[in-house]
Amino acid sequence: MDDLSLAADFPQATREQWLKLVEGVLKGADFSKKLVGRSQDGIEIQPVYPKAEGAARIAREEAGRWRVSQRVDHPDAAKASELALMDLEGGADALTLVTRKAPSARGFGIKADSVEDLDKALSGVMLDLIHLRLDAGGKGRVMAEHLIELAERRGHKLSELSLDLGMDPIGGLASLGGLSVEWSEVSARMGAMLTSLTEKGFNGRAFIADGRAYHEAGASEAQELAAVLATGLSYLRALEAQGHSLDAVRHALSFLLVADADEFLTVAKFRALRRLWAQVEQACGLAPKPIRLHAETAWRMTTKRDPWVNMLRTTVATFSAGIGGADAITVLPFTAALGLPDAFARRVARNTQLILLEESNLWRVADPAAGAGGFEALTDALCEKAWSLLQEIEREGGIIESLKAGTLQSRIATTRAQREKAVATRKEPITGTSEFPNIHETDVAVLMPPAHNAKEASASSAVTVEPLPSIRTSEAFERLRDLSDAYLAKTDARPKVFLANLGPVSAFTARATFAKNFFEAGGIEAVMNDGFSDSEKLKHAFIESKTKLSCICSSDEIYGTHAEDAAKTLHEAGSSPIYLAGRPGDREEVLSRAGITTFIYAGCDTLKVLSEALDKACA
Repeated sequence: MDDLSLAADFPQATREQWLKLVEGVLKGADFSKKLVGRSQDGIEIQPVYPKAEGAARIAREEAGRWRVSQRVDHPDAAKASELALMDLEGGADALTLVTRKAPSARGFGIKADSVEDLDKALSGVMLDLIHLRLDAGGKGRVMAEHLIELAERRGHKLSELSLDLGMDPIGGLASLGGLSVEWSEVSARMGAMLTSLTEKGFNGRAFIADGRAYHEAGASEAQELAAVLATGLSYLRALEAQGHSLDAVRHALSFLLVADADEFLTVAKFRALRRLWAQVEQACGLAPKPIRLHAETAWRMTTKRDPWVNMLRTTVATFSAGIGGADAITVLPFTAALGLPDAFARRVARNTQLILLEESNLWRVADPAAGAGGFEALTDALCEKAWSLLQEIEREGGIIESLKAGTLQSRIATTRAQREKAVATRKEPITGTSEFPNIHETDVAVLMPPAHNAKEASASSAVTVEPLPSIRTSEAFERLRDLSDAYLAKTDARPKVFLANLGPVSAFTARATFAKNFFEAGGIEAVMNDGFSDSEKLKHAFIESKTKLSCICSSDEIYGTHAEDAAKTLHEAGSSPIYLAGRPGDREEVLSRAGITTFIYAGCDTLKVLSEALDKACA
């Protein structure tokens, strides 16, 4: 809408006016601590931003819709083909072919030791009507050769197919920890492969710079960007050294970034990569062209507990990747962490994209984040931080030397430790796992239970590095829930904690709810009641509950007059340990002498407390 004559009649609000109003609400509290967030890279996230002026738009490789890609990863070739055809008939227009032993296969993946195996897995799939991306990990070159041979056997012209062969030896090195030959030999093979493909008329993407290994290891947004850029730059150099022009090499590259549930940073990260790679192209003397950018929703954010919440996470991630300009998106089914997803989970993954495309019409606006002050500021900040990290990798001799020295792994490990601390204290809550858990949830169907997925480098690796771990952030809490499940199977009851609610309902409800949520995040069932004002009734109720643990819950006012007596009563009744919901303040010494062993509150080390509580409850 261009007619702003009415708005012109009102004075323009200033940031200073807004800050003055905010100061009145904060009542002396620190603005930067209360309202300014910070990413793992230390980037400030302000509560409001002014309109960005003169921002350049980010363009996809092809204008319009992004491609809806579905994983083909069933170990049985016939079933893999059946599921792939179901996805294509249901609205997908791309497939991601995940092979056995690829890190992303999670113990599944198609068995494709020959062209015939691959033909069976893609039986009925018309290669000339879809986009196909290979995801073969350390077997990328062999699988690429199989796919090219299959296409030729079926009579296709390679120039007419939309293919990403997905060869990423550096990603394989980072994830698996080894290369079977020296990097010079890898480079020679890459160069020969590209020569052969070019002679056959192939015009797809042969190589990919993939950020998943770094993201799954706990990397920040800028660290993932820097690793992807450093990988792409290494491929440029290696292939140029093999006689290929830089222009030909860049057209042989695609990129893959991870989309997670942080909308703002995901949008900014995808936009930042396009800007950063354009900067690399300019430094190489090339006029920038749009890259092919794939997205996959984050394995790191996927949970086993209350997996239905994964639908919300992947919806936000898909939205963000689409807004950020991804050319193709692969959504991990919501049951991916539980095993091999069934047709229903695959349909939900597929329809997540279709709804955003067809009903929300996200694709109809090119780079909708352009000009938005928040997105532009975060994009700029990520570009600056990632470029600085790229320069650091370059000073170390490039990404391969950085991996060999372990410095890149070390930096990511530091970030991972910071995130693990935030998860442990619930500063970064995980809905359905560390927050609002459902310990009575029922099983969710999968085609196959989780399979063993040991990442193995070649036994005769010529280059070895410390492999990056693949970690889901919810795993620590899930391990506690697994212990609770084992106790349930053994005793036909869960470990329990008695909530010693003091006073009227209005006094204890808030903290009793907090305590229930707190303990059940570790699989410890909370025994609820209507509250107590009599010590004998409290003692009798605790004994009747047949629990070992208790937690006093009420208001600060009631704590001041009754918490000490309640703790002594519970101690006499045999409760050990005794918790209190809330910070102790200046009464910690008095309450501890009365028998209270641990105080639980927002920001405490939830994992540590729950681990110790489970040990006591299950003893």
